[in-house]
Amino acid sequence: MLVRMLFALVIFLVSVFPAYAGEKAPQPQETKAAGGQETKTAGAGEAASPDAAKAPREEELAVTTHSMKLGGAIISYTATAGYLVIKDEAGKAKADIFFTAYTRSPQAEPAKRPITFAFNGGPGASSVWLHLGALGPKRVVTPKGNGPAPAPYQVTDNEYSWLSFTDLVFIDPVGTGFSRPAPGENAKQFFGTKEDTQSMGDFIRLYATRFGRWQSPKFLAGESYGSYRAAALAEHLYEQFGMDVNGLVLISPALNFQTFSAELGNDLAYILQVPAYAATAWYHHKLGPDLQKDMKTTVEEAEKWAAGDYAKALMQGDAIPKDERDGTVQMLARYTGLPESYIADKNLRIPRSGFLSELLRAENLTVSLMDGRQTQVGHGRGFHNDPAMAMTISAYTAALNDILRNELKVKNDLPYIYLSEEANSQWNYGSGMRGYVNVMGELQEAIQRTKYLKVFAACGYFDLNTSYFGCRYTLGHLGLNEALRGNLRIGNYEGGHMLYTYEPALQKLSSDVAEFFKSALQEP
Repeated sequence: MLVRMLFALVIFLVSVFPAYAGEKAPQPQETKAAGGQETKTAGAGEAASPDAAKAPREEELAVTTHSMKLGGAIISYTATAGYLVIKDEAGKAKADIFFTAYTRSPQAEPAKRPITFAFNGGPGASSVWLHLGALGPKRVVTPKGNGPAPAPYQVTDNEYSWLSFTDLVFIDPVGTGFSRPAPGENAKQFFGTKEDTQSMGDFIRLYATRFGRWQSPKFLAGESYGSYRAAALAEHLYEQFGMDVNGLVLISPALNFQTFSAELGNDLAYILQVPAYAATAWYHHKLGPDLQKDMKTTVEEAEKWAAGDYAKALMQGDAIPKDERDGTVQMLARYTGLPESYIADKNLRIPRSGFLSELLRAENLTVSLMDGRQTQVGHGRGFHNDPAMAMTISAYTAALNDILRNELKVKNDLPYIYLSEEANSQWNYGSGMRGYVNVMGELQEAIQRTKYLKVFAACGYFDLNTSYFGCRYTLGHLGLNEALRGNLRIGNYEGGHMLYTYEPALQKLSSDVAEFFKSALQEP
């Protein structure tokens, strides 16, 4: 599957659970975490029991207090980082899920303070991107220009943090970050759409229980495949635990894989990609003079043509008349900046890989899949070396390792797995294996059931991975009645897949989401 190939990376899970045979079991000591939450930790110098290899990791939580300038004022917040152990009904440990939570201090009444559970996608991605790129109290400053900056990386207080209007919990799914299966448990049981929804739902329920947040307004924020996870969780949490959520924030969403899985027999993906091609070609000055005047005017024209004449042309398949075929070739060249000969050779259907390699071939440059504004010299060398990804991976991972251990006082020697090839390559897409992975049904059901669930989607014009036009198509085909269509909002940004790496887009995203929260929290 194309998506799997995109996200396959050379990172492997490591399970480290030390056992010390023949030593006396520790006697846990009671300590207090923020908000009076009790945790148990082994006493200093005490050794683990002979059964340590079989026992779940102790739920040691590192709790620290901090302050920052946010919204023109100095605010205080508490950071809580560590594990929650997910168990089955018989009490057997299944997984140790790592999280980092930020709550405003002093803590407001739970019923008055929203809480947002945030995660990235992949599948197989940790939460580091949303954590240090957009939502959290710290952010990595993305260098201007084309390419990553060398260490040391610049980290600053995030003046656009969502902490101004919601508490935040960043979750690393099993197999990512510091999260691991419990000793003796097979990691594969967590690698799948259904399996992932179950384990992440178990975590959210347990967190709400342990930290007294059942009455809090709840939001889910997911990026890319994380948007699929958020939509699935919105229905799962209700069905399993009777827990509703107030809103979903979907960044660069991947809700219906048909919208970006360009292959023989699926013309929809080719149609929906054209406006993003036009935006990227505009950025690199590859369009005619009339289309170079204004990007938004250009992409709107491309949208209209793609959904109209282009869709009609592709629907005719091989029976399309020659004059109509020739006209379609000319118009595709107009909106994509690609040679007519290449388009004709590709039978009017431009694959993403072809667009990336052909647009700037004369300059010996390849365009980034994740952000069409970024380029690399020569032919593309795989997703791991995508220039937009390269701008974030080392900087974000180094910054998070430093923050967790030096500022948040987390004691953990495990490698922080930012992206797991093991999880991605073994992912079980369930019923999607017989077609296209699609969570639209669950999302439709959740909105229709509550009638107050609000959804905000944030999409980048230069995202060639999950296009903004594909997002609009998906949310516009949920089959909602007119009274519920107002529950959906879409924000378009001058950014790529990780749109927040462009500071003006990050600033607009924070403002738009703050307004969305205000709307979602109004009385129905």
